[in-house]
Amino acid sequence: MDNNAAVITKFYTAFQQKDYQTMNSCYSNDIVFYDPAFELLRGDEVKYMWEMLCKNARDFSLVFDSITALDHEYYTCNWVATYTFSKTGRRVVNRIKAHMRFENSIIVEHSDGFSLHKWSTQALGFSGQLLGWNSFFQRKIKNQARKNLLKFIESKQQQ
Repeated sequence: MDNNAAVITKFYTAFQQKDYQTMNSCYSNDIVFYDPAFELLRGDEVKYMWEMLCKNARDFSLVFDSITALDHEYYTCNWVATYTFSKTGRRVVNRIKAHMRFENSIIVEHSDGFSLHKWSTQALGFSGQLLGWNSFFQRKIKNQARKNLLKFIESKQQQ
C-alpha cells in the first residue's frame, strides 16, 4: 500500500470510529471539499463539517473499499455510510464515491459523489421520493445543510 492509500485508510478508519480529529489531520489546512449536500467548502469549514457529522452521528456504521490510484496524486474509493437521520428517525444507507487529490501524502482536494434524490428518499420518506429530484427541493436540502454547519461553527467559536 502506498502512502496516499494509507492516508485514505487512516481517514476512513478514523471516520468509522467518529474520530474527526484524526480525519482532519489527513487534510491540508487549505483543503477544498465538495459534496451534493454541503456543496463547496474550504479550510476550517471542511474540518468543522466532519466534526459536526461525527458528533451528531447516530446508529452509525461505515465501510470503505476499492481504493484506486488514478495516477500519483489522484485517488478514488467507495464508501457506504449507514445511520439514522436525526430529523426523521429514518434509516439511511448512503453509497458514495470519493475523489481525492494529494500533495506530499496530504489530502488537498476531496469530493464525494452521491445521489441527493436517493438520499432524500431514504432520509425524508415520501416527500423526498416525490420531490427529491426537483432542484428547488434540493436547494432547500443544501440550504439546511449549510445553515446547520454555520450554526455549529458559530457555537464552536463561542466556546
